[in-house]
Amino acid sequence: MSNISSVSEFLLLAFTDTRELQLLNFGLFLGIYLAALLGNGLILTAVACDCRLHTPMYFFLLNLALLDLGSISTTLPKAMANCLWDTRAISYEGCAVQVFFFLFLIGAEYCLLTVMAYDRYVAICKPLHYGSLLGSRACAKMAAAAWGSGVLDAVLHTANTFSLPFCQGNAVDQFFCEIPHILKLSCSDSYLREVGALVFSFSLGFGCFVFIMLSYVQIFRVVLRMPSEQGRHKAFSTCLPHLAAVSMFSSTAMFTYLKPPSISSPSLDLVVSFLYSVVPPAVNPLIYSMRNKELKDAMRILFGYLLLQNQ
Repeated sequence: MSNISSVSEFLLLAFTDTRELQLLNFGLFLGIYLAALLGNGLILTAVACDCRLHTPMYFFLLNLALLDLGSISTTLPKAMANCLWDTRAISYEGCAVQVFFFLFLIGAEYCLLTVMAYDRYVAICKPLHYGSLLGSRACAKMAAAAWGSGVLDAVLHTANTFSLPFCQGNAVDQFFCEIPHILKLSCSDSYLREVGALVFSFSLGFGCFVFIMLSYVQIFRVVLRMPSEQGRHKAFSTCLPHLAAVSMFSSTAMFTYLKPPSISSPSLDLVVSFLYSVVPPAVNPLIYSMRNKELKDAMRILFGYLLLQNQ
């Protein structure tokens, strides 16, 4: 049986073997990456510079933009480099680092989306207590708890996965280092060693999902009782971006990790993983700014200032 030191690098799954299509994929990924950098960067700058956006909702949105920037920067640049230089290799250490940061950022993002659901619940269902329940200290603690949960989840899975011996080759059937595909290369009873980390992740994810659903049940009950149509429209408009982000993230991630092996295939796994790891960070800025007048006004002011500076 080979031990862990026998694997010095992993081979990631190539999107295509045709050189022209590789360069086309590089251009597509570069466009998506630049869009994610621009969108999330604008949100970060607008929230940081506009005093009107120094509220709990935009503080959490700033954290979400940071996590989105980090998660897409963990996977997509390596995929672009592989397409550009026609290679599939990633070092053992590089794979471990990619797994850690991806799990950390994805886990923290899901916890943060849960915190954002609580923010919307308090704003709509308990507006008179909003200032006391979501003060600056409370917001900082909730954001820190979300980031800390992501770190703990990532440490558990990364330590368990990369302490295993690998003797089933080094070809990972994914465009980035994803734990389910790495575990297939192990020659030990990996799932028994992963059980503690899996229980923690499942409990955390299920708890977040239930909390989000219960929050929205209460929100919809309150909103539907509002006598003013304008009030209902305003309340729904503040919830829809968050609900869209949660739905897109949860549905693709749950399908990736909970789908039965009978419907699994390299092409399907590739598409679904791309949808939950790359698309949300690029689309979230558009989702949150499309129906948000305050954020659009702040970005308009920011653009105006930048134009004046360049004249």
